[in-house]
Amino acid sequence: MNPLLFVVFIVCFLSSIVGSICGIGGGVIIKPVLDAMGIMSVSSISFLSGCTVLSMSVVSLYKNMKEGSSKLNLKASSVLAMGAVLGGIFGKMLFQALKLRLNNEALVGRTQAIVLLLITAGTLLYTFFKEKIKTKDWDNIGIYIIIGLLLGLMSSFLGIGGGPINLVVLVYFFSMGTKEAALNSIYIIMFSQIASLIQVIAAGNLPPVNISYFVVMVIGGILGGTAGSALNCRIEERRVNQLFIGVMSVIILINIYNIWRFSL
Repeated sequence: MNPLLFVVFIVCFLSSIVGSICGIGGGVIIKPVLDAMGIMSVSSISFLSGCTVLSMSVVSLYKNMKEGSSKLNLKASSVLAMGAVLGGIFGKMLFQALKLRLNNEALVGRTQAIVLLLITAGTLLYTFFKEKIKTKDWDNIGIYIIIGLLLGLMSSFLGIGGGPINLVVLVYFFSMGTKEAALNSIYIIMFSQIASLIQVIAAGNLPPVNISYFVVMVIGGILGGTAGSALNCRIEERRVNQLFIGVMSVIILINIYNIWRFSL
């Protein structure tokens, strides 16, 4: 295997393991890491990252449901997923509009890196102080849809599949535990990524994609989702929180680097 393809596979595999365990999808790691490597266009990375996250989410959700390690809140998550689907459509439209307006891949990449940095930093800050923050337990369909809409818009625009913001929303607004929030986050991510993929293909906005990268990334997502689901049954919730904090810290540093790199 080409050394670069192997590196990309490892990135997707490890990111999908972490994404499966923490419920962050993996795209929040894959996207900035591949941006930093500069191996393909921002548009291609966003698309392939979404495909990887979709493959991971399908496998991970199936494995977790089969094992019964965490419970799925079908009412809340299904409505959030519907909102995320609509948000994903708007997010992809926003990405295409920004791409056409700026007509500069570097500026698009820098904008995504800045937004992702702010979201990740805010999520990390919430995680540090969440024990002192009183959570909600909302039960309103309208609010579910609005929140799902915002989640889908951000994840689709950034090309990260779901990301850390899902966990914060599920923990804060629905008083879910970390593991429960992770599973429900993956459920939402799966639907938003399916809708995003269909929209890209239907609109004819498919970016140039190297089939070799597509294959190794999707395989990495499938294997990572499988491994992550197996580990999730054995890992304590406290360890999941520690892993999440560590990953968010690394992502912040990578995004700072990407903002600098895209500004050159």
